[in-house]
Amino acid sequence: MTKIFGTDGIRGKVNVEPMTIETVLKVGVAAGIHFRRGSHRHKVVIGKDTRLSGYMFESALTAGFVAAGIDPILVGPMPTPAIAMLTRSLRCDLGVMISASHNPYEDNGIKLFGPDGYKLSDQVESEITGILKSDFREKLAPPADLGKAIRLDDVQGRYIEFVKQTVTRGLSLEGLKIVLDCANGAAYRVAPAVFWELGAEVVSIGIHPDGYNINKECGSTNIEVLKSQVLIHDADVGIALDGDADRLLMVDEEGALIDGDQILGMIAKYWLKENKVRGDCVVATVMSNLALENFLNEIGLSLLRTNVGDRYVVEEMRERGLNLGGEQSGHIILSDYITTGDGIIAALQILSIIKNLNEKASDICHVFDPLPQLLKSLKVRNLKDWNSKKLQKVISEGELKLGEKGRILVRPSGTEPVVRIMVEGEDLEMINGILINIANEIK
Repeated sequence: MTKIFGTDGIRGKVNVEPMTIETVLKVGVAAGIHFRRGSHRHKVVIGKDTRLSGYMFESALTAGFVAAGIDPILVGPMPTPAIAMLTRSLRCDLGVMISASHNPYEDNGIKLFGPDGYKLSDQVESEITGILKSDFREKLAPPADLGKAIRLDDVQGRYIEFVKQTVTRGLSLEGLKIVLDCANGAAYRVAPAVFWELGAEVVSIGIHPDGYNINKECGSTNIEVLKSQVLIHDADVGIALDGDADRLLMVDEEGALIDGDQILGMIAKYWLKENKVRGDCVVATVMSNLALENFLNEIGLSLLRTNVGDRYVVEEMRERGLNLGGEQSGHIILSDYITTGDGIIAALQILSIIKNLNEKASDICHVFDPLPQLLKSLKVRNLKDWNSKKLQKVISEGELKLGEKGRILVRPSGTEPVVRIMVEGEDLEMINGILINIANEIK
């Protein structure tokens, strides 16, 4: 068995390895065996998004955990951060989210959380993979110790109340009109309830999942519909979640994009005034715009970069005791409240700032002017052979041209045979030329 864990759990096309019922069932067994310790009844909470294949993988995981002697608690469609929260609040030994996040319905995936509500480390994933590769039949539970599956029906209310408690007590969003795009995904029920219960006027779209339309022409991967609806309804702001609601993008009342970098910058600026930014440092990935780093430096904060993936951002935040981090793509981690990215909680922070300052989103949500940034993805035959001395020379020549006013990032994907190129700088024509040279050399 090849490596099945990527940058964010396991992910792939349905009925193609590793996302087959056989492998997913074995993942349930292996994860159950790994987290089975002590004599207590062991529990796992299992959530999913709205993909048709979610039913299939929910059944496979349930069978695997039952065979390992773990009691599955099935909660149905819920956001990924809700599963992280429930893992802790229900005192479970682990949590599982069945989702391929922002990918189309043809894909699915598995995200695993430890008993502390955090995503698993590389080491734990490696240990589970080791069990998968072994003959674990002797480690299965005897008939008397098999797990017992139950369905829990009140989880939506639990999560809604949990999210509402992350903003200042008594905060009212009355007077704010928002358009909310739930991507036909996991938050299609809970997200509209949160904002409405806090007083906002909510125009909800992407709330009619059919098993096939998750992320389809909606959500944070396609905000054109959101932009148009904000203008049509004369809304104050638009919010776009992705399929499992662990990230978001926003648009202001004029339809202009507010990406993860701007959201991070805005929260940092506001929290700094309230002395809430721990360690005077924000964590982001290598993909975040250089202008964000410059902006943070200007207001007295530093930016610490990690590899791509919100899991790595969280790990760095935990190691250094920091409470604010995220990704340009919209994963925003506010560790004072939650252990992983939460699009709804992050959106509430922005809405509370807009409400408290009584300003238009267009006036306060664009805290810096991003540098031009070009991205390109190239398919390669073998991720082991894409790099070369000649390519490194081309990259070095590009970096020399940019100096300190730009960056180049060339990296292999963690989930598919693709090399991703990012070039940013002040001169659009220059960075485009550098991008073309790098792409041609890889080809």
